[in-house]
Amino acid sequence: MTEQAKRTKKVMATVLVGVILVINVVPFLWLFLTSLKTRIDIFSIPPKLIFDPTIRNYSSAFTKRHFLPMFYNSLIISVSTTALSLIVGTLGAYALARFRVFGDKHISFWILSTRMFPPIVLVIPFYIMATRTGLHDSKLLMVIVHTTFNLPFVVWIMRSFFEDLPFDLEKAAMVDGYTRWDAFWKIVLPLSAPGLFTTAILCFIFSWNEFLFANVLTAAASRTVTVGIRGLVTSRAIEWGEIAAVGTLQVLPVLAFTFAVQKYIVRGLTLGAVKG
Repeated sequence: MTEQAKRTKKVMATVLVGVILVINVVPFLWLFLTSLKTRIDIFSIPPKLIFDPTIRNYSSAFTKRHFLPMFYNSLIISVSTTALSLIVGTLGAYALARFRVFGDKHISFWILSTRMFPPIVLVIPFYIMATRTGLHDSKLLMVIVHTTFNLPFVVWIMRSFFEDLPFDLEKAAMVDGYTRWDAFWKIVLPLSAPGLFTTAILCFIFSWNEFLFANVLTAAASRTVTVGIRGLVTSRAIEWGEIAAVGTLQVLPVLAFTFAVQKYIVRGLTLGAVKG
């Protein structure tokens, strides 16, 4: 390849990355700018890029609309769901990866098939069970529901990570006196950290952004942010400024979590891509 061809390829790659970056960043930037505008500035034509910013939309969201308890509910539900899904799903994935049982491949597909169910199909059964057990409008109910849908995803993803790890490492550890649990806890899990962090952030996003079940199965006590945003659309007006403010704040926990474990996510996405 000539020097000119290499330079052209580099320029095209840079332009492509720039286009992708603009497509992904501009909507969030527009959301953030809208959250700092007054109603007049939001509806101005042409749109204003230079304006006097205000935090009125943020203060109104927390003082008038009471979004702070909703953020607390969403955080508790998402963190609890992620932790429970990882604990149970990781153990199940390890069992499927290391132990041979009759029909294990069919079991794996059956577990994945439960993730294919349209959520709308299960809303009424969950609602009936919730009302009969007294769990309606509780954070525990939402953790159970979200875990139900995240577990198959965790099992399927983590099983592939465990299968990529050489079993000889565990055999060597058990020869040295480790129990099966010690080998799993001290060797397998640390080596699977990229997969765990990648799966964790995806589970957190699924739970944090879930709307359908939260809308049907919660009321005032356990209402989440996604349901609260819907309340800003009324028959009288659509509070675009407050919607943008809450939407901006809703993205921040996911961004913070993603940047905190970024190196593990990159390793998790590339693990197994190159095999010698």
